[in-house]
Amino acid sequence: MSSPVNAVALGGGHGLHASLSALRRITAHLTAIVTVADDGGSSGRIRRELPVLPPGDLRMALVALAGQDPAHRHWADALQHRIGGDGALAGHPLGNLLLTALLEQEADAPTAIATVADLLGAVGRVLPMSPVPLDLVARADRFDPEDPDRSREIRGQSSIAATPGRVRSIRLLPAGAPACAAAVDAVRAADLVVLGPGSWFTSVIPHLLLRELGTALARTEARIVVVLNLVPQVGETDDYSPVDLLTVLLDHAEANGGLRIDAVVADPGAVPDVRVLADFCARIAARLLVSELTTAHGDERHDPTRLSEALNELLSTSRRGEVASWR
Repeated sequence: MSSPVNAVALGGGHGLHASLSALRRITAHLTAIVTVADDGGSSGRIRRELPVLPPGDLRMALVALAGQDPAHRHWADALQHRIGGDGALAGHPLGNLLLTALLEQEADAPTAIATVADLLGAVGRVLPMSPVPLDLVARADRFDPEDPDRSREIRGQSSIAATPGRVRSIRLLPAGAPACAAAVDAVRAADLVVLGPGSWFTSVIPHLLLRELGTALARTEARIVVVLNLVPQVGETDDYSPVDLLTVLLDHAEANGGLRIDAVVADPGAVPDVRVLADFCARIAARLLVSELTTAHGDERHDPTRLSEALNELLSTSRRGEVASWR
């Protein structure tokens, strides 16, 4: 594309941080849309005391987009600092407390988040997927070895992440919760939409479940790229193959009009059978790019430069229906 790429990344936590760190190398026209269902750690403590959006994933997205000059890096480090000691504030990152205070002051969540973005000299902007805090409810099975198909419901992101069972599906509460209007507009105006990497059921799929946001993803003319995780997540995606991950993503999108996937990006270490994945991608008319994405240290994290190169390669080629490629 000759004009600047208008990119949108959806997710939460470390996965969204990885995609944003890669995308900022491609474009400054960047929007992060962040899940707001976290109920663990510092964010969970804040949610139990105050009716505000959980700030942790918003903070991580803001830090990923922070400017590079010394003042901005200083503030990014400060926002990540966790308060010490053993008192009431122990363990809270400073950024979570700052965001909470601003969310209490501002009626409009994007305005509160933009205040911190300005402080950081952020490249692009950060938006919540919804203006209200959400809860996740998962259906999971494999709790009983004698009856592995028997399922139960698990409520709460932190409980789902820690389940000894296998997650099968996810839904949002409150039912019919609104999407952030600016997030919906960003998807509609995007040239590139990136889903993943990240916790599949608790960070990636929830975006598809809000009616307005899911419909915008179904109808956008943007090129939609799915970045697969490097390793399975205990409980959430144990024993899920890459094809299983894509299938469950598409299944959850059906309620709001489906999802057209234009390309899938995967590290070779995460694809036990490339041909099987390539055949699936061919059936849904998506290009598959299998490329080294891990850091040089092999620490099971996406390398921002390698991921940005893979995304750039997809942007420079025709939109759909290409054969799989490896490099």
